[in-house]
Amino acid sequence: MIIAGPCSAETESQVLATAQGVKKAGGHVLRAGIWKPRTRPGNFEGVGAIGLKWIQRAKQETGLLTAVEVANPHHVELVLDHDIDILWIGARTSVNPFSVQEIADALRGTDKIVLVKNPINPDLALWIGAMERIAKAGIDKLGAIHRGFSSYKKMPYRNEPLWQIPIDLKTRFPQLPLINDPSHISGKRENVFDIAQTAVQMLFDGLMIETHIDPENAWSDARQQITPEMLSEMIPEFVPPKDIVFNADLLKSFKLLRKEIDDLDTELVQLLRNRQDKIEEIGRLKFKENLAIYQKERWLDILDKAINNARENQVNQKFIEQLFRLLHQESLKLQHQVFKNLNSEDQ
Repeated sequence: MIIAGPCSAETESQVLATAQGVKKAGGHVLRAGIWKPRTRPGNFEGVGAIGLKWIQRAKQETGLLTAVEVANPHHVELVLDHDIDILWIGARTSVNPFSVQEIADALRGTDKIVLVKNPINPDLALWIGAMERIAKAGIDKLGAIHRGFSSYKKMPYRNEPLWQIPIDLKTRFPQLPLINDPSHISGKRENVFDIAQTAVQMLFDGLMIETHIDPENAWSDARQQITPEMLSEMIPEFVPPKDIVFNADLLKSFKLLRKEIDDLDTELVQLLRNRQDKIEEIGRLKFKENLAIYQKERWLDILDKAINNARENQVNQKFIEQLFRLLHQESLKLQHQVFKNLNSEDQ
C-alpha cells in the first residue's frame, strides 16, 4: 500500500493537484495534515476543518482513499462527518495514554481504519498499549506506522529507525499491518528511497510518503517531501525480497551460514557470562576496599580501546560504542547488586 500526500493541506488547488499526482504515480491513499501539532508555537499549525472539504473533493475526483491525522475527539468527529477513510494517531499523541483513550472513546461504534504511529520515544509497550486502547473500543481494522524515534544524538536521519522495535511488534502480532514512514525517518528527500527500500526488504506492508507539488515551498516539513513525479519514479524501483524456500541450493547455503552464526551467538553469550563473573569479582574487591563503583578513567580507557579495536578490525565504530555503553551500564548494575548483597550480609 502506498499512502502519499502533503505534510499539510495548504490550499484547495494544492490538495487537488497533489491527489492527481499521487493517483498517476500509482498511490492508493491520499494523506494530508489538517491539524499540525508543532514542536513550538508560532509555526503553521494547519488550515483546520476547511481542508477536509478539499480532501473530500480530491477523493471524488480521483477515487483514492483518504487519510488524516487526529489528535483529539473533536478531530475525530469532524473527520467522521467528512467521511475520511483512514484515521491515524500521530507520535505526539500515541505517547499519551489519556489522549489515546479519549480518541478511542470517540471512535467507539465506528468501522474506520485506524493506524497508530509509534510514540516519539522508543517504547514498544507504549505503542502496543495505544493500539490495545483502540482495539478495545471495537476497532478491528487496525494498523501501525513506524516513523522512527526521536534522539538527542547527532544522526544522519531526522529520527532513528531502530528497526528492531517494529520487527518485535510484527513478531508479536504477525497479522497486524505495518506501514513505514520514510519521510519522517529520513528528514531529507534524498534519503527517502533508501529508507523505503529497507522497509520493503523487511516485509513492511506499506509506505507513507509525504508528497507535495512544490515541496521547496511547502508550509511545513519542506525538506522531507518529494514531488508526485519523484514518487512515480520511485515506486517501480522498489525491489521486494525473493522467497528462498523455492531455491534449494540457496536455502542450504543460508542454513549453513545461520548454523555458524548460532554457534557464534552461543560463544558470545558464554563470553558475556565470563565477563559478568569478572565484573562481580571486581565489585567484591571495590566493596572490601571501600572504592567507588564508577571509575571514570577506567571507563574512558575501556571505551577508547574498544573503538580503536573496532577501527582496526573494520567493525562499525558507532555500533561498538553503543554496545560498550550498554555493557558498562550492565557492569554498574551488577556491581551495585554486589554492594547491596554484601551490605546485607554485614548487617
